[in-house]
Amino acid sequence: MNLEFDLPDEASTTDLGAALAALLDGRGTVFLDGELGAGKTTLSRGMLRAMGHTGAVKSPTFTLVEPYVIGSQKIYHFDLYRLEDPEELEYIGFDDFFEGEPLCLIEWPEKGRGYLPECDLIVELTLMGLGRLARIESKTKRGERILIELTNAKKIE
Repeated sequence: MNLEFDLPDEASTTDLGAALAALLDGRGTVFLDGELGAGKTTLSRGMLRAMGHTGAVKSPTFTLVEPYVIGSQKIYHFDLYRLEDPEELEYIGFDDFFEGEPLCLIEWPEKGRGYLPECDLIVELTLMGLGRLARIESKTKRGERILIELTNAKKIE
């Protein structure tokens, strides 16, 4: 199942992130796809803010992962852009980040091909003029349920 959203500005991108965060309920894996500057970190910021994070949300381009803890919930925001080889994920104990039920947001997932777990959703962001187009694809039953709920919410607007 696929769903598309026109995102005319940064606020609409963070609003979509907030809507996704509510439906993900603090767990799952989301792949964030799109060119540099497409809004992947902005969408992540919207998700984290909606979950109650009040501090800075920066792109983990140089750190590879930014961990967040909100209450008892763990969220990991990955940026694999600088990854030279997917095997590098093994050296940082990548699998450990997926223990329990965290929410994992992964930018540039194609760089980790073969080492990443199955994702619930793929969010592809494309620049369009001053705005963006978000195309969301479900990859699991849970992801499909989330898109159905998002579709129903979209009809209400």
